[in-house]
Amino acid sequence: RKSEKLDGIWNHHADVYDTCLRQEWFTEPRKDGEGWTLPWDWDFDQWDTINVPSTWNTEQEQYKLFEGSMVYTRTFKYDVDALEKVVLKIGAAYHNAMVFLNGTFLGYHEGGDTPFYLDVTEHLLEDNRILLSVNNTRTPGRIPTIFTDWYNYGGLYRSIELFRLPKSFIREFKIALVPGSQFGKIKAEVLLEGSADSAELKIPELGIIESIKLKNGKGSLELTCSPELWSPENPKLYDVYVTAGIDSIQERTGFREIRVEGTQIFLNGTSIKLKGVCSHEESVPNGKSVTNDEIRENFSLVKELKGNFVRLAHYPHTEQAARIADEVGILLWEEIPVYWAILFENEETISNGRQQLTELIKRDYNRPSVIIWSVGNENPDTDDRLAFMGGLADLARTLDDTRAVSAACLWDQQKMKIDDRLASKLDIIGINEYFGWYNPHFDQLEQFFANSNPDKPVIITEFGAGAKAGHHGGRNEMFTEEYQERTYEEQIRCFEKQDWIAGITPWILYDFRTPVRCNRFQQGYNLKGLLSADKSHRKLAFFVLQKFFSRWKVR
Repeated sequence: RKSEKLDGIWNHHADVYDTCLRQEWFTEPRKDGEGWTLPWDWDFDQWDTINVPSTWNTEQEQYKLFEGSMVYTRTFKYDVDALEKVVLKIGAAYHNAMVFLNGTFLGYHEGGDTPFYLDVTEHLLEDNRILLSVNNTRTPGRIPTIFTDWYNYGGLYRSIELFRLPKSFIREFKIALVPGSQFGKIKAEVLLEGSADSAELKIPELGIIESIKLKNGKGSLELTCSPELWSPENPKLYDVYVTAGIDSIQERTGFREIRVEGTQIFLNGTSIKLKGVCSHEESVPNGKSVTNDEIRENFSLVKELKGNFVRLAHYPHTEQAARIADEVGILLWEEIPVYWAILFENEETISNGRQQLTELIKRDYNRPSVIIWSVGNENPDTDDRLAFMGGLADLARTLDDTRAVSAACLWDQQKMKIDDRLASKLDIIGINEYFGWYNPHFDQLEQFFANSNPDKPVIITEFGAGAKAGHHGGRNEMFTEEYQERTYEEQIRCFEKQDWIAGITPWILYDFRTPVRCNRFQQGYNLKGLLSADKSHRKLAFFVLQKFFSRWKVR
């Protein structure tokens, strides 16, 4: 849809005591009964300015490590039309946000990586003030929890937009190949807010013009057709149009089928190897607020590696990543930040995990590049965790039966094998192992593989070693490029013997910020990247992986 963006220069101020909420800064200065203005403690238009979207950590040095509440505000003019509904989209606010418009509380959102929407129709004026209190404080019940191995950015780091809609509008639209239809059927689903008897679906390039009957605002249609299939080698996209009443939307999507059988993964009926790498949403100049050009650069580097797959870790990246992946032909693993030992038994945490997964799947359902939903990363195998993440896996299938469900699991160090009860709930097993780094014994990696006999495909979702870019030395000297190079060579030597390994995503494409990495080499960065943090230097392991991907095929 077309939108009116509120991006640009905003005023902001750190609110370490959350005074904004207690003193109601979101209102105008008040007057007493005799008309005297009472004292107030804020002065929006004199506050420092900041770009939106951005992270406050990268915009201003004094906020580099700031954790807490930051108040954002700006004014804007709006041409109000009584016949329209207007929806405000907050692209992402890390991590929690309270939103006020013209002195009225509009809503609260928990979760820093997915967009949320608020109806502002009744609150818009010709001259408006919007105010958000954004908080990135780490708390035990949060997803992610109090401790992570990445930077705790804060801010309004994706676009803020206003959408004009008719009173009756298309709320949701989904379209995909019907699984198991031999690539010959497409299913479209429409959810309407308001009333209409039908919606019209058009895919001009396929000659499709069909009516979808609606009942109580819902309707679906299966139709026979033979679309050109989307793949990394041929990222074919179609323009799709949906109209209901006076509302219409346009989507650009592709059609493909992902299927799991035995220990293999099939794309469009052909067994494939997922030749990938992990990536954080991070850049040196922009922190978490990555640009489209930076996303394209990352995918170009994956192509240079001869890869076809990216694990977007450890949280939902911008929706633009999936749209660009659709265009350039990169397969994606998308994940929610159920990371390490969160409070699996806590009802609010459970609810928020389900919310974040639902928001991600609804956002990216129409993206052919996304083939795997991940419900978490590196969690201990406990009863509470099994119930929590197993429930998320069930929810993912309820919301979407066209993709595989996975999680990045830990291996059993006592049994020296893949043995995680969550695997029974997954279509694909992800395994994080760091033989050659946290466990230096490559002979144990061979033993681990020999002991494992999975009945499902496995993706080695993490392995690797730290190396400071440009630091050279012996192959047994940690943090040298030669040590990292040797680690990749030994890992690959073991991978090639295992037919049940359907993909790999080593950790990680490029170095990234994390405050827990503090030795003389790291200095605030995780150095397991195949490239330096600014992506200007390719480490020796980059070329080892490139060579492997060039020859790795399904046997």
